[in-house]
Amino acid sequence: MENILVAGANGTTGKKIVNLLNASQYFKPVAMVRKAEQEEQFKKDGIETVLGDLEQDISHTVKGIDKVIFAAGSGGKNVIDVDQEGAKKLVDASKKANVKKFVMLSSMGAETPEKASDLKNYLMAKHNADEYLKLSDLTYAIVRPGSLTNNEATDHIELEKSLNKNGSISRADVAQTLVRSLHDDAAVNQTFEIIEGNTLIGKALDTLS
Repeated sequence: MENILVAGANGTTGKKIVNLLNASQYFKPVAMVRKAEQEEQFKKDGIETVLGDLEQDISHTVKGIDKVIFAAGSGGKNVIDVDQEGAKKLVDASKKANVKKFVMLSSMGAETPEKASDLKNYLMAKHNADEYLKLSDLTYAIVRPGSLTNNEATDHIELEKSLNKNGSISRADVAQTLVRSLHDDAAVNQTFEIIEGNTLIGKALDTLS
């Protein structure tokens, strides 16, 4: 089983990712959290944790890690230091540790942040982090969902490199897409947008190859 570092494990989407990985026959989650008091919720389920603050040195967090999912975010409070520079830091650490794949949770609109009417600073930070990952020589997948909801999983999405329309998607389906993107033959060096749709997640990802 491959060890998967989940940055942002304590977030709403991050927790869903960790739970999916924990139930997987292929992957073992390592939940990266910022504070010691956030560790217990994972440890009680036998999930390994590592303390790491994206605004500090995080090189230790990738020790023994095979692949990474970056699902961290500042919630708009500190987009430069966390969403942009924190992501870059983890990309650098992953490269030094010979991580096999880096899956980035981005956002629809990050391709052309200058066109956004709101969240422009956030989308610019995501754009810069995405571009940094693309140039890193790491194998990557960049997943750009529409607006996130807390609806139940449908296991179905609509996926295109550029959807050219707005839409929403459940965090549960985003989490599943991120986890499916970890596989060696899925979404290799691909950037794509997703919203709720009618295609099974696995089949939708197959269209990228």
